[in-house]
Amino acid sequence: MKFEVTILGSSSATPVFNRNPTAQLLNCNEKFYLIDCGEGTQQQLIRFNLKSARIDYIFISHLHGDHYFGLIGLLSSLHLNGRIKPMQIFGPAALLEILEIQFKHSDTTLRYPLEFFPIDPTASTQIFENSDLIVKTIILNHRIPCTGFIFEQKQRQRKLIKDKAEEVPMAYYTVLKKGLNVELPNGDILLSEDYTTPADPPRSYAYCSDTLLDERYFPMIKNCDTLYHEATFMHELLDRANETHHTTALQAGEVAKINHVKKLIIGHFSSRYKTLQMLLEEAQSVFENTELAIEGKTYPL
Repeated sequence: MKFEVTILGSSSATPVFNRNPTAQLLNCNEKFYLIDCGEGTQQQLIRFNLKSARIDYIFISHLHGDHYFGLIGLLSSLHLNGRIKPMQIFGPAALLEILEIQFKHSDTTLRYPLEFFPIDPTASTQIFENSDLIVKTIILNHRIPCTGFIFEQKQRQRKLIKDKAEEVPMAYYTVLKKGLNVELPNGDILLSEDYTTPADPPRSYAYCSDTLLDERYFPMIKNCDTLYHEATFMHELLDRANETHHTTALQAGEVAKINHVKKLIIGHFSSRYKTLQMLLEEAQSVFENTELAIEGKTYPL
């Protein structure tokens, strides 16, 4: 099953040359989940040939503009392009008021239902579930209420061995894929392990947008397969990071190491950095398996 994320924006606060404010597109089993929606997200979707019409779920971490200023434009364009299927949005309670007042004063009535689910910024909780994923919030420590998200795949059924499956009536496929044995009318037993192979283990993706390093969110990200963590500044600017409630690249590496994650992606880079190699090297000095969030790049999770 496909489980990957494409970076649409990796800059903090303001867009800079070649970098846009935060946005990511998660693809899980060909369902699209938009994570934050900074200014320019629509253009990035077009640039990287990702169809916005396939997005059915949007998760907004907090109400600093670099994480949601692109949302009203995206929703409006979907309306103008004739969308009729519902859009589910998960975000701070005040986001609904912001959207409604913009639609009100632009005399816009969406053609499609907008289903809004307010997030509690005080306690981690499950906010979404479908056949592929469970999504839970991560309570972060920022200047305003802010939540990250952890996307956890559900355990898939076992996979049929194609050649051997041809020997079995199709009516038994579902039972065998569940790991159960089948007793035939003549008394013969079909062992699930003879006709199927184990499914891939479920994977998890933790998204930590804007935060101070704070051990209180560690239990939610421990042992995750891939962690995205903001790394706004180099560690030499730790005082500035603390003042603005952000994290340094060195600290992001420490978070990944302490929590035994398998892979770290860093992003949300300050506009003061024209090149990013030094941020990468700083994080890698603590946690080697670190990558930069590069816009347009898709990362298997």
